Amino acid sequence: MKGKEFLKKLTLPSEVREVVDLAPEVVVADSRQELLDLALGGGKDFFEVGYEVPGKGYVVEATVVKSKNGLGVNYTEPYMRRRDPDALVVGDDKPTDKPTFKKLFGFDFQKLRNETFEWLKNQPLLLLPFMAGGHQYGYPALLIGPKNAGFFAGGLADLQFFLPADDVPNGFEPKLLMFLAPVFRHIYFKGKQVVVHNRLDSHYEIFSYNLYPGPSAKKGVYGFLLHMGEVEGWTTAHASAVKVVTPYDTEIVIMHEGASGSGKSEILEEIHRQPDGKVLVAENIKTGEKFFLEMKETCSLYPVADDMFLCHPRLQTKKKLVGMDAENGWFIRLDHIKGYGTEPNLERITISPPEPLIFLNLQATPKTTILIWEHIEDEPGKPCPNPRVILPKKCFKNAIKEPVEVDVRSFGIRTPPCTKEKPTYGIVGFVQILPPALAWLWRLVAPRGHANPSIVDTVGMQSEGVGSFWPFASGRKVMLANILLKQILESPETKYILLPNQYIGAYKVGFMPEWITREYLARRGGVKFKPERLEPAKCPLLGFSLKEMIVAGESIPKGLLQPHLQPEVGEEAYMKGAEILQNFFSRELRQYLQDDLHPLGREIIECCLNRGKLEDYLSLIPMEL
Repeated sequence: MKGKEFLKKLTLPSEVREVVDLAPEVVVADSRQELLDLALGGGKDFFEVGYEVPGKGYVVEATVVKSKNGLGVNYTEPYMRRRDPDALVVGDDKPTDKPTFKKLFGFDFQKLRNETFEWLKNQPLLLLPFMAGGHQYGYPALLIGPKNAGFFAGGLADLQFFLPADDVPNGFEPKLLMFLAPVFRHIYFKGKQVVVHNRLDSHYEIFSYNLYPGPSAKKGVYGFLLHMGEVEGWTTAHASAVKVVTPYDTEIVIMHEGASGSGKSEILEEIHRQPDGKVLVAENIKTGEKFFLEMKETCSLYPVADDMFLCHPRLQTKKKLVGMDAENGWFIRLDHIKGYGTEPNLERITISPPEPLIFLNLQATPKTTILIWEHIEDEPGKPCPNPRVILPKKCFKNAIKEPVEVDVRSFGIRTPPCTKEKPTYGIVGFVQILPPALAWLWRLVAPRGHANPSIVDTVGMQSEGVGSFWPFASGRKVMLANILLKQILESPETKYILLPNQYIGAYKVGFMPEWITREYLARRGGVKFKPERLEPAKCPLLGFSLKEMIVAGESIPKGLLQPHLQPEVGEEAYMKGAEILQNFFSRELRQYLQDDLHPLGREIIECCLNRGKLEDYLSLIPMEL
């Protein structure tokens, strides 16, 4: 549908209406296929996406290739291939804990906003209407961007709830307006990724000044949902969720939260196996010792959400947390897929998809098949750490679209090796059972963790911030912390665990802790343990450790459950790691001690700052064992 006709359906602010009315051309897609054709410049095999930049000439931002199984998108700059964690900037003057545009760049955002609108008025435009967060509980939204950035619009259409032109109702009034103007990152931001969130009384605006969809089409929309939740008293958790059904038809729902790289997508994957079918659970980095499991039969997986779990108050009717997917497609990271056979189900879907997919940061040439283990190189011999594919949820035949009750909320953390020679915070056992008060604290400090592949900045132990969704939020941390605490208090029958990935002490484990624990908890029906099966962790922040864990008839080594028992670690190195965690928590939690913090939240934080014991946390919010 040509846009000039479509515009009659829209109710827009006057200055935005002027932008689309004056543009030389406006296109609105009638279908997903039309979006993919636009992404290729009208059906070419190879298309360059670029813009005239004052003082630089014509700058190519990305290339798009038509392959047999979809579109291969690659950026000319390695920096643009993953999200900059500092991309979000607030353009308005409402209360916020985020950097403001004026403070960072020295002038009022209104100036750049006006320049952006003037630039867009002179571009052939592509409009993409969608429902941010879902058809049932979401909000009307509209992308306005240059027509040649069709791949960006196609990615957003797959990630969110795209409305073909004919399905948009008359009087469609966007609560979210997203503007795409890549040229300005060169003019004002020295090439850096900048996404400006502008909170107005009538609607929410996102100005994306780059073409990588991570901080805008993906996390920008998430930021809008967080804003709506902050205003209305609920939140969208940074989480995946999966229903796990055992061979005996018992089932549980696990919701897995955490910073980027903490295993949210991986909780939806089948267990990775060796060529002979065995499961390599752990390998000692010093001795080479390996521990295998033989698991002939595993649970069936029914994916619910991959990254954004909408916990709308109208869903909360029981004593367990209830939520549903806030996305219609998933931004799947592929860095761990090193070769054929690593993850057969994902390989099958991506090699022969039901419809063409959008791939990013993978080797792509016209008329060939894009393979998810062939990652583009940032430089010779150095693969890009953030290859991606956008998978519409309908690609997963077992995917669940309805709300689900959450039995177990797990929190993931990327952990480094920990040894006597080099003590670190890699002291988290295979699975730690957390009291609710500690579960809340972990969500406030949200460690970004070891060797994060998803973002640019990965040095040292840093916090992803409240809920692990703080990089995407535009409001105040303490308000989001209060909402998370309220959520925990209102769902007393949902239980909490902590899961490491990458290393446990001296053992390389990858994502095995979450895959094996998923099987273990489903087979035993959840996280209710007799007290005699638990042991308080030597680090109180880690809650309880299991005394034993038997999976498929075999015991997980006790040194994986309680890392201080590993000869390569020992109690002294463990306690040094515990001190690293305690100092990290103390540093991150003080900022929440504000006047409008929930009184119980203040007690919990002060307990931690005073180096509270496990029983102190249990007294603040009881935990049913």
